[in-house]
Amino acid sequence: MAATSRPSYTAVPAARVRVWDPLVRVFHWTLAVAFATAWATADELQPAHELAGYLIVALLVARVLWGFIGETHARFRDFVHRPAVVVRYLLDELRGRAARFVGHNPAGGAMVVVMLVVLALTAATGILMTTGGPLGGEWLEEAHEFCAGLALFLVVLHVAGVAWSSTLHHENLVKAMLTGWKRREP
Repeated sequence: MAATSRPSYTAVPAARVRVWDPLVRVFHWTLAVAFATAWATADELQPAHELAGYLIVALLVARVLWGFIGETHARFRDFVHRPAVVVRYLLDELRGRAARFVGHNPAGGAMVVVMLVVLALTAATGILMTTGGPLGGEWLEEAHEFCAGLALFLVVLHVAGVAWSSTLHHENLVKAMLTGWKRREP
C-alpha cells in the first residue's frame, strides 16, 4: 500500500483584519444618534434633550476609559499624533497621496480628540445650565449653543473626511465602522 502524503498547509495572511471592536462601534453609532436627538430636541423637548445629553456624557466617559484600556486600535496611543504629523498627513491627503492606515489615520485621530473635547464642553455647559448656581446666566447658554454648533460643524467635517478617505483609499469606512472589519493590505 502506497503511503499517502498529507497536504501541506501554509498560513495565508487574512485579507481582512478586525479594527473596530464592538465597544467602539456601539459608542460611535450611539453617540451619533444621541447627538442628533439632542440637536433635534433643543428648545423643543427639554426632557429628551437632557436625557440625550446625559447619554452623551456616559458615552464620553466610557470612550475615554476605553482609549486607555481598550483594544489596540481603540487606544489613544495608536492614533493620537503630534500636530505636525496631522498637518503633514492632511497635506498629503489633499495631494491624493496620503498613506493608508488600518486604524484611524492622523486626521481621524485628531478629529476623535477634538470631538471628545467639544462634546465634553457642550455637555458641561448644558449641565451647568440645568443645575443653576453662580455660574449660570445668558453667557452659559451662549457657550452651550456655540459648542453645540461647533460639534455639528465637526460632524460635517468628519463625514466629509470619511467620504474623502474612503474614495482615496478605495475602501468603505462606513461599512468598516458597522462591521468592524477592514482590508489588511492597501
